[in-house]
Amino acid sequence: MKKKFLYLILFFCSLTLLSACGERTNSWQAIKERKTLVIGIDDSFVPMDFREKNGNLVGFDVDLAKAACKKLGLKPQFQPIDWDMKETELRNGTIDVIWNGYTKTKARAKKESFTEPYLKNKQILVTRKTEHIKNYQEMKGKILGLQTGSSGADAYDTYPKVLKDRVASTVQYDNYNDAFLDLKAGRINGLLIDSVYGDYYLKHTKDGNDFSKSVLPYPSEEFAIGVNKKDKTLTKKLNWALNELKKDGTISRLEKKWFN
Repeated sequence: MKKKFLYLILFFCSLTLLSACGERTNSWQAIKERKTLVIGIDDSFVPMDFREKNGNLVGFDVDLAKAACKKLGLKPQFQPIDWDMKETELRNGTIDVIWNGYTKTKARAKKESFTEPYLKNKQILVTRKTEHIKNYQEMKGKILGLQTGSSGADAYDTYPKVLKDRVASTVQYDNYNDAFLDLKAGRINGLLIDSVYGDYYLKHTKDGNDFSKSVLPYPSEEFAIGVNKKDKTLTKKLNWALNELKKDGTISRLEKKWFN
């Protein structure tokens, strides 16, 4: 009897441990207690999250996250991450959310939850004017640049007839800054990029007039906040904060500030 009783105790303890390992605890409660929201970002993604020359972190998403956290009584902690590992970081709990011009897609929605969208985006093709590439059809046999783990890379694979079946090869980049350096140097012929980044970069760089951009026939995109699927309370709280910021005009003001 004693042996049987001991086995029962061990059995229920093992079930408890498995449950704890397989289930994320109430992260909203932990976030509320520490009064901090850890936000995973790519700090080179203009104009959403990027560094000024003095090192300060600025951008549309930086301002929006600060405003949302204020509504929730939290302090934002911006955590630069390897963008290709963003879903792993979220799943492991090293960050609470992905909030960095993060496009909601069907593939990503299988891995994590999303808040309501707060901004629209699209993919564009940027080329040097000296290449005389007027549209994506003229990328046949050319070299294309992509950011690893980006929504553009997803669209490239999902809709192969647009670019994948045309180009000779691709070069993958960790960030768009490096991709633009290669584009300027002629190491790639075109760059597939988010319009929010491409438009802002070309407007603010001194040699922006040296480039052309063309629209791609990919579906339009929406930016939202990525949340662990088990963090339902956190998703609801963030949706409430975003809705409040829409109603009080904060999001409209930020759009004018960063996108004119």
